Amino acid sequence: MQIAEPDSLLGHAEDFQPRRFLGNGHLQTIAGNYLARINDLPAPEDQLVEVSSASANQIASQVLCQCHWQPEEIRAPRPTAIIVHGLEGSSNSQYVVGNSNKLWRAGCNVIRMNMRNCGGTEALSPTLYHSGLSNDVLRVMDFFVKKYGLQSLSLIGYSMGGNLVLKLAGELGAAAPATLHSVIGVSPAVDLGPSADALHLPQNRLYELKFLYHLLRRFRRKAVLFPRAYDRNRATGIHSLRQFDDRITALYSGFTGADDYYYRAAAARVLDRIAVPTLILHALDDPFIRLTPETRKQILENPSITLIESLHGGHCAFLAKPDETNNYDGYWAEHTLLRFLLSHA
Repeated sequence: MQIAEPDSLLGHAEDFQPRRFLGNGHLQTIAGNYLARINDLPAPEDQLVEVSSASANQIASQVLCQCHWQPEEIRAPRPTAIIVHGLEGSSNSQYVVGNSNKLWRAGCNVIRMNMRNCGGTEALSPTLYHSGLSNDVLRVMDFFVKKYGLQSLSLIGYSMGGNLVLKLAGELGAAAPATLHSVIGVSPAVDLGPSADALHLPQNRLYELKFLYHLLRRFRRKAVLFPRAYDRNRATGIHSLRQFDDRITALYSGFTGADDYYYRAAAARVLDRIAVPTLILHALDDPFIRLTPETRKQILENPSITLIESLHGGHCAFLAKPDETNNYDGYWAEHTLLRFLLSHA
């Protein structure tokens, strides 16, 4: 099957050069988060997927997937992308919308996956969400393959979502299903501990405070919905992401503390086992995502992984100069990952 590669990809998926006046990682990060995106997607088909079964003590956990399907007669053989957002994001995050539009125009099926509790779905799961729930992505994959007979799947994850999809690929290893054709992580948080600690640096405190505001607000909502499961008083006096993960994430998710959580949930532990074509995009001026030397060594020694590290790009941004004559919007990472995905479809 041949799928036409959009003209907007040609000549723009090589070395990244930042957009004028956005050579700083912080400026890239902020602009990438707030620049409005054009959205021409058709209305999504909402699908709830059970990712954790009910038990005697709690209800099942479900996630909301917003799907954009190609016509039924061509749906199964077309590439299908499952896009997973980052910490405190949702299926409506800017980068999810941007990628979805490009993928849709290229003839792909698109599944915008919300993690547990995200996208206004707190009532659909009695549990919190965290960076170790890679099996949720596998449940979503299996559900849609079974339902529609999909033949070519790709996983795309940004930041925390990048950790999830890379962790899943590593856990599957050589036993990954033949339907999984590629995995892509953009600014992936594969080294959770160092990245969480980098968020607490003075120059990154605004990012950390923004994350904490939303995390604590979400936790308090969960405590209202499930008062027997959560003690809202545990949200008092938390001033860093590490404290949140130590006092809340770890306690309610089966870890002994933040360090145990960061170790067990990090994709870095299993990157050497990835056996499907994988692309990792990382900017060296990302304000808070860190790749340790050990992790970078694992990546570089794995022939299944392509690592592209740019000097600039910030966190999940990679804003280059647009070129209207070639219908290029300047979202370099989105064009680059689309090209990679199509080459392995």
